[in-house]
Amino acid sequence: QSPPGSPLAAKAMRAAGLLLAWALLRPAGTQQCHLAGPAGVLRFTDMHAEIRVPALHRVPSSLDPLYGLVRRCLDLIQQNPLPTELLRAALNDPGSVRTSQVVQYELGYVVCAAVALLFTVAVPVAGMCFCYCRSRRRCGGRLRAHRRSLSCRRHCLLACLSLTSLVILISVICAFVTSQRVKGQMEPGLGAVPVTLRTLRQHIANVPQGVQMVVDQFEVPRQQIISDLGGLSRSVGLSIHAQLKAMTYVALADLQDRAGDLQTSLHHLQILDKTVRALASARAELEPALRERRRRVVALLDDPRCTSCASVLGRAQSLELGADYSKVPSVEKVLKALAGLPRSDFAEMIRQGNGTFNSIPELAVERMAQVIQDLRDEMARVTEKVQSIADGFPLPDYTRPVSEALVKAEDRSQPYLREVERFEQYRWIAGTVLCSIILLILACNVTGMALGAYGLSKREDPSDYECRGEAGAKFLLLGVGLAFLFSWLLVLLVFATFLVGGNIQTLVCRNWVNQEIYKFIDTPGNLPPSMNLTRHLNLRRNSNLSATYRECKSGAGLWEVLQLDRSYDLDEHLKTPKYTADFQKRLGDFTARLGDVRLLRSEGRQDLETFAHSGVDEVDYGRFQEEMKNPVVQTSLPGLARSLEVLQKMQRNGTVAGRLAAEAQALWQMQNSTVQSQEALVAKLGESVQFLSRLAPHLQERVKKTLATTASVEARLPVQAQQILRQEIGCFTRKELRYFAQYLNWVGQTLREDVASCQPLATALDNGRVILCDRIADPWNAFWFSLGCCTFFLIPNIIFAIRLTKHFRPIRNRLM
Repeated sequence: QSPPGSPLAAKAMRAAGLLLAWALLRPAGTQQCHLAGPAGVLRFTDMHAEIRVPALHRVPSSLDPLYGLVRRCLDLIQQNPLPTELLRAALNDPGSVRTSQVVQYELGYVVCAAVALLFTVAVPVAGMCFCYCRSRRRCGGRLRAHRRSLSCRRHCLLACLSLTSLVILISVICAFVTSQRVKGQMEPGLGAVPVTLRTLRQHIANVPQGVQMVVDQFEVPRQQIISDLGGLSRSVGLSIHAQLKAMTYVALADLQDRAGDLQTSLHHLQILDKTVRALASARAELEPALRERRRRVVALLDDPRCTSCASVLGRAQSLELGADYSKVPSVEKVLKALAGLPRSDFAEMIRQGNGTFNSIPELAVERMAQVIQDLRDEMARVTEKVQSIADGFPLPDYTRPVSEALVKAEDRSQPYLREVERFEQYRWIAGTVLCSIILLILACNVTGMALGAYGLSKREDPSDYECRGEAGAKFLLLGVGLAFLFSWLLVLLVFATFLVGGNIQTLVCRNWVNQEIYKFIDTPGNLPPSMNLTRHLNLRRNSNLSATYRECKSGAGLWEVLQLDRSYDLDEHLKTPKYTADFQKRLGDFTARLGDVRLLRSEGRQDLETFAHSGVDEVDYGRFQEEMKNPVVQTSLPGLARSLEVLQKMQRNGTVAGRLAAEAQALWQMQNSTVQSQEALVAKLGESVQFLSRLAPHLQERVKKTLATTASVEARLPVQAQQILRQEIGCFTRKELRYFAQYLNWVGQTLREDVASCQPLATALDNGRVILCDRIADPWNAFWFSLGCCTFFLIPNIIFAIRLTKHFRPIRNRLM
């Protein structure tokens, strides 16, 4: 791009330069980065998600109120805390455990066992007694007499039996639902144990491969940095050019104006000198002719024969020369001072300066080629340094005990899981059968009450036999018989599931939630040496299960909880300066002179100084202007000629009229041939005088300012170009360092939270609690609680059914 050539464009460029001057003259450190934009967000590939352990959570359910009620009941039954001493003795020396200790801790369950035993014995015995009594026709027979209160009593028994049946129905439905939920949760819950252990083992086994995948992702920032390096040199050159072009173009435009002033002034001075000489010569030639013409015209007008000529005589007598340019100052001295100027080619000089400045981007590419290549080579060395993260990762040597412990746990858990699954199948079958029997009892109750009530409504005399009422009584007795027959099985199933589920809730789940189990495991001496989890899992010597769980829960890495003897510090490996020091130093040490632009050579400067001191500004141009106010001839020749022509028409004397016409013609000829040429010279002289008079007052100041500006720009260009170079390289360095920081932060986060995270261990423990306590134990306990309610309410059901059968049979004697 060339500096503008027109004066208007030059002024616009200078205005733009003034607007940008405050920014250009500031220190480079305070400027913003121009072409180096902010660092983008790098996208890394997540290639390790398939080995994560998905976290399980308790799913809200419509049965949650029932679960809460059961837990509160169990808290009342078992109020003792975790039996630390009893468990320590049972694990370390099982023979030392006394039955009294177990009974004392399980006192609530012992009381429930006594109640269940009493129920198991008492109800069948009561049933046998009822059967014996019924065989003697002493129980469940007919009423002996009719009383007015029988109807009220019958309705009361119907209501009580209906309410009891409704409670039993709700309980058995809850038992069905919870039993099915236990069955639905048991299979996936048991299957999750080996899957979780296997996933943990795969997670640990895949750590080296995952670490290498993470390290290989350095290719993402490396490619981005290499791409940025490819455009660094040109962007630096363009930034220098963009930030300095206003100042440079203003200086070049100003220099072009001064060169134009020199050329134009020299041109006008030459015109001025030639024109003054020509005007002086023309005046000398015009003076005798004008004098002779005045004499002839005056003599003619003074002739007595000339009619009415006296009015023009005065104007003819004043016919004489006006302006005398021999009196104006001479410019020969100035022309002698400017002789031979300009000795330098300002146009070529400006073109070369402009070309040198515009070549800064290409010069930057050339000067920075070597450092760009060095930086590319440095990126290859950084790649080798990043590889040390994977090479120095110590986990494969320290996770073997953990993997072996997980394999052993997986192998040993399989038989127990199969047994649990088998017993659960038995429980579900027994529960389904007994619930179906309870539903059959309820069906007998409903059928008996319906038939009995219908039979009573159709019986006119209470002593009359009615088959529907008798059938209702038999259905009720059938339900009673089923209740007596299967109640002991119900109690046994309730107690068995209660004993298992209750102890799981109060001994395991409650202490798992409040982490009392972890505290028990962490206390030295509680576990036998063969169950030392810290040694089996190769945990740190100063650590325990609670601390390890908390660290893993918060996202610690495996290497932070294992017994590594503090041999690996990931934070030390991920410090940015470790990988960027040489890269940063090469950029920081780079220097190059990119702003050496010569705007004005010495001969050009000398030309301008000679122009300024030539005396152009010392010439009295006011004298020229004053002299140009005077006409060439004092009296207007055209006016006088027209007056003579008018007088010629008024004359009666033909000779005078002919002489007047001849004199008018002579005046016109003098005006057109001589005076007009002098007036043209005066107009030409006026243009030069006008230009020089405008230039002269400001010449010294403008030349001085142009020389100062040019010298200042030539001096400041290298300095500011170097400042901008440092600024742009600093911006580029910070941008690339952010790519390094992004990658290293991602590495740390990925290793801690994903690839080599300890969090799956904590997640597995939490999942175990969710599966055992929330998804299995809660519906299991709700099952025995619901079945227990059915069993408990069978007692009033039996009583109300037996009492109600008498009202459905005919009364023996009717009393009026």
